[in-house]
Amino acid sequence: MELDPLILSRIQFAFTISFHILFPSFTVGLACWIALLEAMWVGTGKGIYRSLSEFWTRIFAMSFGLGVVSGIVMSYQFGTNWSRWSDTVGNVLGPLIQYEVVTAFFLEAAFLGIMLFGRDRVPPAIHLMAACLVALGTLLSTFWILSANSWMNTPAGFEIRDGRYFVTDWWQVVFNPSFPYRLAHMVTAMFLTTSFVVAGISAFYLLKRRHYDHAKLGLSMSLALITVLAPLQIFLGDEHGLNTLEYQPAKIAAMEGSWEGGPRAPLILFAIPDVEAETNHYEIAIPDLSSLILTHDINGSVPGLKQFPPEDRPDPSIVFWTFRVMVAIGFLMLGVAVTHLVLRFRGRLYSSERFLRFLVACMPIGFIAILAGWYTTEIGRQPWVVQGYMRTADAVTPSLTTNAALVSLLAFVVAYTIIYGAGTYYLIRLLRIGPAHVHDMPQPREGHRPKRPMSGTDQSIEPAE
Repeated sequence: MELDPLILSRIQFAFTISFHILFPSFTVGLACWIALLEAMWVGTGKGIYRSLSEFWTRIFAMSFGLGVVSGIVMSYQFGTNWSRWSDTVGNVLGPLIQYEVVTAFFLEAAFLGIMLFGRDRVPPAIHLMAACLVALGTLLSTFWILSANSWMNTPAGFEIRDGRYFVTDWWQVVFNPSFPYRLAHMVTAMFLTTSFVVAGISAFYLLKRRHYDHAKLGLSMSLALITVLAPLQIFLGDEHGLNTLEYQPAKIAAMEGSWEGGPRAPLILFAIPDVEAETNHYEIAIPDLSSLILTHDINGSVPGLKQFPPEDRPDPSIVFWTFRVMVAIGFLMLGVAVTHLVLRFRGRLYSSERFLRFLVACMPIGFIAILAGWYTTEIGRQPWVVQGYMRTADAVTPSLTTNAALVSLLAFVVAYTIIYGAGTYYLIRLLRIGPAHVHDMPQPREGHRPKRPMSGTDQSIEPAE
């Protein structure tokens, strides 16, 4: 592969977005988890909810900060590496990204301080409101970013004048054909990612015989959510696939590793796609199953890569495998959900060491599935940056040199290794320390000003184990 500004810019953007997406994927679900714990604390007055909320808030603050840094850095590449794209589609995508800043980022920034530092300085109801608004901000951010990304996959509501894109219908731009499916699929994936982290950390504490009550509560609540969301995610994935089949059939052909397509197409379980020979090596397939899954009709016709001009085909070499990784993890999550129900019914949910160790090992699978899904989506859209209208090769900055692109890529690798290596190390330390013990205590009376932290003699927080 020849290193030119285009391929280096693609590698750089893939590298930075891979780091960035890990943190929102975690913090969106975590913000909602914290808001739930705050609501339980306000509603019941039980200190264990407050203790868990404080613990996960520390994790959230670190993860949120790392996500903001990576997001800001990533956005500069729109001008440095992809100026043609920015100039051409800026009238459409610029406002969507700005809406994310104005609605989501400002909301998060306004109430994050109260959530982080206002615990004993504002009434519990106000602190709960701040936690809920921060959670709402993370969801709004997801809404606008996915709307912009979905538009590039299924563009709608625009016209082209003098080589630039202009909006004709904002409703069609925002709610483009793939957006509702992508939003539901991604938000569910975020909640599952957070749930597996909470379940894994809770299982770790149970195995270590630490923070037993906190661990039981965290494990029970996170596994209950997984049990609901895992089968839902498989259904949403199927719906998203049907939408992709309608609007991006070439992507589906690459995901399936199908060269010929047609009716009664087999489901290819394993293969090594050969782009030059237009065939698969060492193929293992189940007859007719691809047609049944994609069209819900065993005689249904599915697309094949040979139906598209070679210059318009996505490369199946990566997409074929990333799609299978994502699907395999989805069914693994379903297996965890079923096992959870069996163990809970038998009364062994907190005592099965084998299951607890498995949950610890499963902590990263949500992140892996999200990365695999994004690679499938973005590489599967190639060679288009705006599906059917603008090629990726036409989007790169004309004046960008190979040396400049290579230097910036290496600088990102070094900087991210240092910054996110240190950040991950600190996160692991926080997770190992665990939550503090908080005794149940009455809610402050109306009009009563809570004491400042560490003032007076009525201290409710004991040192962590």
